[in-house]
This record gives sequence, C-alpha cells and structure tokens, in this order.
Amino acid sequence: MPKLYEYFGLIVMFYANEHDPVHVHGKCQGRETRAELVIIDGLVQEIRFLRQSGRQALSDSELRYFEEIVTAKAADIVQKWIDFFVLHKSITPEIISRRLK
Repeated sequence: MPKLYEYFGLIVMFYANEHDPVHVHGKCQGRETRAELVIIDGLVQEIRFLRQSGRQALSDSELRYFEEIVTAKAADIVQKWIDFFVLHKSITPEIISRRLK
C-alpha cells in the first residue's frame, strides 16, 4: 500500500489493489476518509470526499488537513496513480511539515 504523503499526522495513500476512479485514502489513528478525483479532459475538475465503508470517518480537523493536501496535490496524485498503477513504478512518500494553505 503505497504511502504518498504524511501531513500533520495524516497519511495519504493508495491501496495496492485499487480500482478506478482515481482516489486516495486519508488515514489517521484508525479513522479513514476517501477522496475521489473527477478528471475531465485530463484535468481534475472536482474532488469528492466520501466516508470509507466500515471505518470511522476522519475528525473535522483531520478532514480539513485531508482536504488541504488533496486539493493542493491533486495533479500530483493523478500522476502518482499513473506511475504506480499503469507504469508500475514505485512511489516515494513525501513528508510535508508546513501548511499548504
């Protein structure tokens, strides 16, 4: 399960057996929320934040961090999805210690 980012205690990652649409999981202390990226003509047009079935959702503050990082890194997430799932490249996680906003 490739980890993409660490951001103020939040882990943003793919599961190794993922499926379309392009999406990432935000996890923190057993809680989890999913972000689906809606791509039209090669550009991210919308991001949907959804509860992960069977898991407690991220807290309000964790969700704000998740929204920040997914919004700021949306194009990078799409590229990492292509690198990992299409081109079978490894992903190097990035630790971000400064606010993105």
